[in-house]
Amino acid sequence: MAQYILQILKSRLNILFSWGAKRFTAIQDGLIFHVQGYLLNGWVKVVYNYGTDAFDVYFLNNKKELIKKVEEAYIDNLVDVIDWNVEKDDSFDYDKRVKEHYSNYISF
Repeated sequence: MAQYILQILKSRLNILFSWGAKRFTAIQDGLIFHVQGYLLNGWVKVVYNYGTDAFDVYFLNNKKELIKKVEEAYIDNLVDVIDWNVEKDDSFDYDKRVKEHYSNYISF
């Protein structure tokens, strides 16, 4: 299952890279990995839920304490569900705030 989830994530590599994803580890019925995104610096755990035929996604801090759980993320929106909790938000000035935040590290 871990390989299958990783294959889904790799289908949109540019988004996966934007999370700073690393330390991919197989777990029972899923995958856990570390991210360093704009909204979350911590862990993402993706577990296949056989009852719903979908994924449950857990967003954890660096101590692996639960911050948020999203149930029933289907294959066609799994990457987007993770992206909206790791990297993006729906504010109108998201792009501007990201550039300001990262301008300390990278010259645009």
